[in-house]
Amino acid sequence: MHSQSEPRTLAAVKAPISREALDQLFREARTHSTWLPEPVPVELLRKAYELARLGPTSANASPARFVFLTTPGAKALLKPVLAPGNVDKTMAAPVTVIIAWDTEFHEHLPKLFPQADIRSYFVGNKPLIEENAFRNSSLQAAYFILAARALGLDCGPMSGFDADKLNAAFFPDGKWKVNLLCNLGYGDSSKLHPRNPRLNFEEAVLIL
Repeated sequence: MHSQSEPRTLAAVKAPISREALDQLFREARTHSTWLPEPVPVELLRKAYELARLGPTSANASPARFVFLTTPGAKALLKPVLAPGNVDKTMAAPVTVIIAWDTEFHEHLPKLFPQADIRSYFVGNKPLIEENAFRNSSLQAAYFILAARALGLDCGPMSGFDADKLNAAFFPDGKWKVNLLCNLGYGDSSKLHPRNPRLNFEEAVLIL
């Protein structure tokens, strides 16, 4: 037994992941705009989603929806809604994913959060639906980026598109709405610019 003054070993304290893994996820990971002509297997997209879906969302609501554009026809449908500066890099990317949110995500709550009736809070409450769906689908987009990086893919997340036109082209029934886009593939590191600065700890953090 431990005495009151003796430190305890906490079984729940985990070791950090390796430095190499942290490099791949953060320190050496970059936003890519040019791509090598290497296809991305659909099975890799599945694995990335299956990792990303494990990240936390409010009441496990999981409102994000992912549309993977892998064919010239699908990319052609996207091209007219892109800002001019995003066209070439998106057309060249092996995959572009539309990360959207489901306006009816709460209908899945009896399955996803069976321990309480959370669905009833959302029924008929459009502002609450939109606030929660946008926030949590943004979280899920970030989980997806990290999952893709963990599996060896490079990412190019972006805004810079006409949301109304995109929704009309891909989601004409109005049930899903775009949040952001992310190009996926194997980036050409030789075309990267130096990394832009980030705010340091003292500039961005308060400890209270």
